[in-house]
Amino acid sequence: MNRDLTADDLLVAGIALASGLLAAFLSRMLLRWLGRHADRTRWSGDDVLVHALRAVLPWAAVAGGTAVAAAALPLTRTVQHNVNQALTVLLIAVTTVSAARVITGLVRTFTQARSGVAGSATIFANIIRVVVLAIGFLIVLQTLGISIAPLLTALGVGGLAVALALQDTLANLFAGIHILASKSVQPGDYIRLSSGEEGYVEDINWRQTTVRQLSNNLVIIPNGQLAGTNMTNYMRPEQQLTVLVQVGVGYESDLEHVEKVTMEVVAEIMTEITGAVPEHEPAVRFHTFGDSRIDFTVILGVGEFSDQYRIKHEFIKRLHRRFRAEGIRIPAPTRTVALQAGSFAIPQQRAGEEEPGRQDGASSSALLDK
Repeated sequence: MNRDLTADDLLVAGIALASGLLAAFLSRMLLRWLGRHADRTRWSGDDVLVHALRAVLPWAAVAGGTAVAAAALPLTRTVQHNVNQALTVLLIAVTTVSAARVITGLVRTFTQARSGVAGSATIFANIIRVVVLAIGFLIVLQTLGISIAPLLTALGVGGLAVALALQDTLANLFAGIHILASKSVQPGDYIRLSSGEEGYVEDINWRQTTVRQLSNNLVIIPNGQLAGTNMTNYMRPEQQLTVLVQVGVGYESDLEHVEKVTMEVVAEIMTEITGAVPEHEPAVRFHTFGDSRIDFTVILGVGEFSDQYRIKHEFIKRLHRRFRAEGIRIPAPTRTVALQAGSFAIPQQRAGEEEPGRQDGASSSALLDK
């Protein structure tokens, strides 16, 4: 100590420390009040900011009060330096953790706003968290007087060895980054791979992509495999899509009447069934003279991929009921087998000739298509 400790020193230090604790308490109460108001807003980013400030401001107030109290006491220069250094390291650590929470929270908020409620892309959040924490750690070392140049050199050499040992893992990591950066697949999209897997993309992390099938089973696909396979994305460039339903009517049907009745059923479906797109212009297109009927295609508009099953279900039921009421027949292919009366004998097979029994049997029956 440079001088003796007095009662005034203790009083000033106590007031400074109490002021810091009071400021921490008041700031926490204020942030709690702000948090309740942030919950009422639509944007979830303000919730992330308030949550991060709850950790930073109280600790900053305590550290500030402690620093003032230490300055008021007659401490030696070494002790004063150590106290200030410890408080600085504490503030850097708290600020780093809070910054990592804020940035990762904002990233999740942004991905959810872009991709819907199906999930969030955690790969960017994890990478950003690691980078922010690493930067904070390096700042702490620099504050403590530890040179970080040898550490960076060792990390560079060690990183090369790790990269050679973890080629598959790094390939999946960069494949996931490429997938998200190219915006070809986002969480919430419905995809189908050439290998047959299909479903909603739940999450894309540093190693794999999680796909939830319509049966609620999860399919885990490595990012490298997803990036290297043929894939159909039913949510891009637009979420709405068209559905084709094949129908056939008999040759005796009035096609104008068939088209009118079908369009009326389509209009009902588009306005009454959840998931249909009322503004989509439906269409009926006759295209084939079949063996027993005239085939045509009905084009419907649906909001997303999974809506097509419900809309097809209702459309087929209502169209079938309406065709029966209108007397429109939907014929099925039939075959009539006519056998000729009498018997026949199988002639003796000669050497080098085919068995004639098959030819005679085929000529004795006729297949007539209706």
